[in-house]
Amino acid sequence: MKKQTIDKRENLIFNLIIVFVLILFISHHAFPQRFSNRSRSREINETNLPEQRIPLAKSKLNLSKIPYKIVYESFQETEGSGNWEICMINADGSHLINLTNTPNINEFYPHASPDGTKICFVAVEGETLENRSRNVYYMDINGGGLTKIADNAYQPCWSGDGKQIAYLKGEYSRYSSNSWSNRGIEIYDLKTKESKPHPKSELGMLFNLCWSPDGNWFTATSRARGRGGSNIVFGANDTTAMTLSIRGCRPDISPDGKQVAWGRSDHVLTIGNLDLSSPQNNVTNQTPVIACQDDYMIYHVDWSPDGNYLTFSYGPTSGDQAVGRKAAGWNICVYDFNTGVWVQVTSDGKHNKEPDWVPIRY
Repeated sequence: MKKQTIDKRENLIFNLIIVFVLILFISHHAFPQRFSNRSRSREINETNLPEQRIPLAKSKLNLSKIPYKIVYESFQETEGSGNWEICMINADGSHLINLTNTPNINEFYPHASPDGTKICFVAVEGETLENRSRNVYYMDINGGGLTKIADNAYQPCWSGDGKQIAYLKGEYSRYSSNSWSNRGIEIYDLKTKESKPHPKSELGMLFNLCWSPDGNWFTATSRARGRGGSNIVFGANDTTAMTLSIRGCRPDISPDGKQVAWGRSDHVLTIGNLDLSSPQNNVTNQTPVIACQDDYMIYHVDWSPDGNYLTFSYGPTSGDQAVGRKAAGWNICVYDFNTGVWVQVTSDGKHNKEPDWVPIRY
């Protein structure tokens, strides 16, 4: 009798092990999108990628002809103390300006207005965790005219006409360093100085909010749809929503609204044709345009105002691509669609990330 009981237990344990192994196998093959970008990157590592894998010399591009500047977040030394600042450079990396210069405040995630006169960004204020807050501001292009528009807010972006700023609201009242710790979208009107909630109130765990140039759509990556995230597009003024038919993260819509660029993996940036009238297959002709070596990463792609260039951040895999996280050795790069060449335009490696074109001619 005792032997029969032992045999039954052994059979039960064996059957449970078999079931567990089957579940793991099915989960991995049926739901690969739930695994991280880094595991996905190995799947496409040798698939139709550009030959260039490291930045070429700046002399390979005529950067001086690009009539725009670039703003980005950078860990700079300000009054003897290292902290995050908003910096601006010419497209060739020259004429570096620290626009914020605040030794006791960390500023991140700059986005220039469509007319190039203002920059919205995030500032972390407060010296202790008890009083620390992540807030949204905008300022003039020269660093003056500082205006706070929201407390406990994340990752702002401009409307196509430059009259409004959208931002993500913090999920909790206490401070969180996670860029996806948010719930709900607010839209601030520069004329009335008032904010109103987006009608799709359940949106949350988003990052890289992007407003389409025509003002009709938002795109974002959602952590709420699996560990690896998914990319969503939703109406700017209604509750319409759909999933972009891409793998990866941080989609950015081209100035003419006809294309989208995104990070397909840690090592590949891709573009595709965008058609939001098709809810199922809305990104077609997906083409990798930039790739880097396995021990480096490329992130934070942004279209130039004329659609002829991309800017992005590039650095060792030891760095963290998240907003305001340290990434030693990371720099800002520029890609030229006409030549298919990309170059590194900063060289100090001071955690330079989140570049954004300034659509203004000097």
